[in-house]
Amino acid sequence: MLYYIFQYLDKAFDVPGAGVFQYITFRSALAFILSLLIATIYGKKIINYLRNQQVGETVRELGLEGQTAKAGTPTMGGIIIILATLIPVLLLAKLNNIYIILLIVTTLWMGTIGFIDDYIKIFKKDKQGLKGIFKVIGQVGLGLIVGTVLYLSPDVTVRKDTLTSRVKIENNIKPADLEEKSTATTIPFFKNNEFDYAEVLSFMGDNYKDYAWLIFIPMVILIITAVSNGANLTDGIDGLAAGTSAISVLTLGLFTFVSGNIIFSDYLNIMYIPNSGEMTVYIAAFVGALVGFLWYNAYPASVFMGDTGSLTIGGIIAVIAIAIRKELMIPVVCGIFLAENLSVMIQVSYFKYTKKKYGEGRRIFLMSPLHHHYQKKGYHESRIVTRFWIVGILLAIFSLVSLKLR
Repeated sequence: MLYYIFQYLDKAFDVPGAGVFQYITFRSALAFILSLLIATIYGKKIINYLRNQQVGETVRELGLEGQTAKAGTPTMGGIIIILATLIPVLLLAKLNNIYIILLIVTTLWMGTIGFIDDYIKIFKKDKQGLKGIFKVIGQVGLGLIVGTVLYLSPDVTVRKDTLTSRVKIENNIKPADLEEKSTATTIPFFKNNEFDYAEVLSFMGDNYKDYAWLIFIPMVILIITAVSNGANLTDGIDGLAAGTSAISVLTLGLFTFVSGNIIFSDYLNIMYIPNSGEMTVYIAAFVGALVGFLWYNAYPASVFMGDTGSLTIGGIIAVIAIAIRKELMIPVVCGIFLAENLSVMIQVSYFKYTKKKYGEGRRIFLMSPLHHHYQKKGYHESRIVTRFWIVGILLAIFSLVSLKLR
């Protein structure tokens, strides 16, 4: 909104300073500051409102130290993250950008699913919340929307050979002529690191690329479902999900900025994705919202994000990674989410296997997800969170190294 106002003022009246709004870096910095202020200043008011409405967490008895003290802590704090993200985006981003539209839809879609889940838990007194099948239907639905838009929209294109593109631009060939529709993605740490999902169907004959959606859209659904569930599982102790998510999102923000800039993508020899750089504004607002939320969510937490926040976070991270063709980097960038997911899958599978074989279920971890295992071992939750953050930072650096190390 402000972007269009200042653009008009710059062109119509040549107002000094109005032209600065054309720069993504300026709008990103402003979005971060604004979202941080909204989350920290108005977050307290939202927490008090939730407390007055008796929107308190019902704590299951898991035998963990300090667990009972958290009963009654306001939940559904993900509303703070959503509002602190969307308000700066609506003010500062180009709202006709296809990637911004997709991220706004993702935020509202996953936020609604999480809100319904939390509402059932709190007001309907049903600890199970929204049935798992309906959550999956919601995740699959979002995956279908995102996958279909990315596959069909003419605004979603790539330029693989940025050096050749630059030469052609200098020879007055229109940039739009150099862009192409593609289902290609990036394989990290490999020299020739581009892989087209359509190649899986090469056995189908000359027109196999027409059926690339058969692979691409299910991959999008799988990634969105896996990452949103991973974020949901990670939200188990104070500050863990918000902190690790901020690290992952900031890393994806750097990937987004260089992928959307033809000069940097040329220098780093990576896929250039036109118009994707605008997502940097959204990502900056999202990081600011997460950091601002952490102000109240750090130990001892004044508010929990609930599924309203965790499902939204996972969905946004997945869509950003898919949009910039870095979805195969998710196991590294979101390594904490992966570890939490795997710990639950391994624990449940091993328990069922041993129960069938020996008549009694056995466990690999003291408790899953993984952070509860360390709680059972006697580690204080603030120590667990700090160490998980450190691991997240190491994984982020390792991911960024992939820009040149291949």
